[in-house]
Amino acid sequence: MTKKVTLSILETSDVHGNILPINYGNNATSQVGLAKLSTLIKRYKATNKSHTLLIDNGDVIQGTPLTYFYARVNSEGVNPVISVLNEMGYDAAVLGNHEFNYGQHILQKSINDSNFPWLSANIINNETNEPYYGKPYLVKELEDQLRVGILGLTTQYIPNWENPNHIKGLSFDDALETAKKWVPILRHEEKVDVVIVSYHGGFERDLSSGEATEHLTGENQGYALCKEVDGIDVLLTGHQHRSLTGEVNNVTIVQPSDKGQALGHVSITLEKETDTWKIVKKSAELIKMDESVEPDIHIIDLIKVFEDQTQEWLDQPIGKINGNMLVDDPLKIRTHDNALIEFINKVQMDVAKVDISNTALFNDDAPGLHSDVTMRDIVSNYIYPNTLKVLKITGQDMKDALERSASYFATYNGKEIEVNPEFTTPKPQHYNYDMWEGIEYEINISKPFGERIVRLYYGGKPIDLDQEYHVVMNNYRAGGGGDYMMFQGKEVVQDIPLDVSELLANYILERKVIDATVNHNWKVVHD
Repeated sequence: MTKKVTLSILETSDVHGNILPINYGNNATSQVGLAKLSTLIKRYKATNKSHTLLIDNGDVIQGTPLTYFYARVNSEGVNPVISVLNEMGYDAAVLGNHEFNYGQHILQKSINDSNFPWLSANIINNETNEPYYGKPYLVKELEDQLRVGILGLTTQYIPNWENPNHIKGLSFDDALETAKKWVPILRHEEKVDVVIVSYHGGFERDLSSGEATEHLTGENQGYALCKEVDGIDVLLTGHQHRSLTGEVNNVTIVQPSDKGQALGHVSITLEKETDTWKIVKKSAELIKMDESVEPDIHIIDLIKVFEDQTQEWLDQPIGKINGNMLVDDPLKIRTHDNALIEFINKVQMDVAKVDISNTALFNDDAPGLHSDVTMRDIVSNYIYPNTLKVLKITGQDMKDALERSASYFATYNGKEIEVNPEFTTPKPQHYNYDMWEGIEYEINISKPFGERIVRLYYGGKPIDLDQEYHVVMNNYRAGGGGDYMMFQGKEVVQDIPLDVSELLANYILERKVIDATVNHNWKVVHD
């Protein structure tokens, strides 16, 4: 007699600390977060009697003022994100790159307080040469003796971004080669019937044509995993914040955007005639969030104390802005020197005691600073827990970095300034366009890529390409993040361990009133 079962895999990824359906910049309602996902998941389980696995694919404990407040202000008790994941009944989680942002203490505490295992086969303990965070995989034996293996993998590119102190004693092995090692073990030694690879990484190639969609650095290897590793049935992905479903080389794939805007769902139908389960059907879909999904009141109640404390902290006044530092048009901010970016660069130069700095407007939702500044303003604009480094670089490195930033703009079409699709598709990367202070420069977007810096001065004179300069920047950029390879391996003159958001707040607290200034040291032009 033939038996038939359905296995459902529900995936969240890149939730980035969003629990409540709000935008912390103004507390407006937003269709995001684990509270609404909890409702979707409960609704799904109530109407589908299949075997169900719930997996988080990484980048979950960092990303909102709530997670920042827990990590930096009051880390008593269980991390509120972990409390929620425990309540929702996750079967496993995979480490993402942002799990390391708050340091090992917060990460280890979060892992220890979890009621589910954290997986990553390719994050290696340098002393033991074994996976650092427990087992590399999880085997779940469900009813009817159905055995399911879940292998965790993490993008190996983390050392290019992360504060070295946060990853001390760790190595990040190639995810593709790691999968080639462990998938056969799941198949032949663990004798699982279904192999799920949950990979905190995305796709480096177009899913249909196989054409490269980005520089093949190893940051994303999803396509190669599907093509080169035998035995994978399902590949759960993330990191790129894309909305994807489909199949590559008979591997069913899904990627559920970010912030909890959608729930990834893979359905597998299996039949058993003798002693062996056989997959007869697979499909993937995204269950998207909308206004009809009410947040789970149990989740809201669970984090109420931390949320109330966070909101009180966010509304603390810290000073005043004399002038305009608001963001009305993000593209205008990136094409004309402006007071907000100049202020952040000034703080970085003041702290580091150097006279050249760069920073970015990290995303198009940044509101700028209101005249009465609160912590809400600070963390809404500076959304990452970056620290600062001072690098010794040459004038040539500086010019190369500016050319990389200049590629943010598409070739001028004669009518309007447009953003290069490379910085918007498949993943928005506005954070990889830097604006500099302490030098004078012009970007001509009518020129070819690599030839756009038409003026570059320091101290009233043309930059000497062979001379060395001290420049302050965030740790992500200093490690070469964003394809700024000219910064990789450069001498670190100074390491400033405090979060930039804290440095910005302290600067305002000390001075009380900040004048909005614009010195017009750079501009974007076209022929």
